[in-house]
Amino acid sequence: MSLSSFRDLRVWQEAMKLTAEIYRCTANFPRHELYGLSHQIRRAAISVPSNIAEGKGHRSDKEFTHFLFHARGSLLEMQTQLMIAEELQYLSKEEGKCLLARAEGVGRALSGLINSLLEKAA
Repeated sequence: MSLSSFRDLRVWQEAMKLTAEIYRCTANFPRHELYGLSHQIRRAAISVPSNIAEGKGHRSDKEFTHFLFHARGSLLEMQTQLMIAEELQYLSKEEGKCLLARAEGVGRALSGLINSLLEKAA
């Protein structure tokens, strides 16, 4: 496993940008959603770069891959929650489309990294 920092990973950098954008957009959710959907989306968003960083700190590519799968699961959870927020009109169509596109980009980067680690292990 490479000794580079998790901060050097493009997927982590993109996940961090997405998380910041999620926070900005959910700040405009209705007050009654503070501990509901807003909180859930934020937790899922935070989980993506956090799992990437935590996995990078483990000893093996196998362990790193395990955490990348967790990050991908959190990303899919967040995408579902964003679709719900858009359906409830807590997000505009434009905001929803932008966030989902950014999330898809992070998902492609995660899948690419996972695939490269699995191929390396084979």
